[in-house]
Amino acid sequence: MIALLRYQAALLVRSQRWLPPLLLYVAFMGIGVQAGQPILDSFGFAAAGVLPVAAWLVRVCVTNEPAAARACAAAAQSPGRVHLAGVLTALGAAVVLGGAGTLFVALVGDPRSADGRVGVPVAPATVAGLLAALACALLGTAVGALCNRPLLRRPGWAVLSTALAALLVSVVGASPANAAVSGLVNGSRSGTVTMPLVPLAATAVLAAGATAIACVLSSRRH
Repeated sequence: MIALLRYQAALLVRSQRWLPPLLLYVAFMGIGVQAGQPILDSFGFAAAGVLPVAAWLVRVCVTNEPAAARACAAAAQSPGRVHLAGVLTALGAAVVLGGAGTLFVALVGDPRSADGRVGVPVAPATVAGLLAALACALLGTAVGALCNRPLLRRPGWAVLSTALAALLVSVVGASPANAAVSGLVNGSRSGTVTMPLVPLAATAVLAAGATAIACVLSSRRH
């Protein structure tokens, strides 16, 4: 699996298809995160931006290989393992990007509540921001796994489904990613840091389930 992960990572880097998701996240951060803003609000904003980027990166990684190269890799390992490596590579890239965004907020954010009256401890707040970013990356990975090959093979349907699903799980109240982000934003009002452990656990289960379904179908439809 390590060799497959290295292979998928090399494909991602060389393809340069990571550039549009990166630019999307940079633009998102540039619009929504400014120096001196309340740190918990900014952590929530930075985490929310990871979700669509993760879904996009999954699409990039599971469609990156030419058909002949994918067939060779599947013959050497298995279609399911090759697909799993692609999804994990996308998740890793999204986590790195979300971590960078969180650390940027930690450097430029104002460690006080939204009204500026209560101090916010930076270290626990940063940990909460990282966990929220991870939760959003996991849910974005689940969206990407379910909205692309092997479940949806036509590019038009896959792209549309990925975009709509990413938007839906970002805003719907029952979404664990929304809960993680809302926990940070609501905590900013009182200066309270709440660790999004329950949303993180929920998104981990969803990501694992969605990825397992995609890998099983990848083996059957190869």
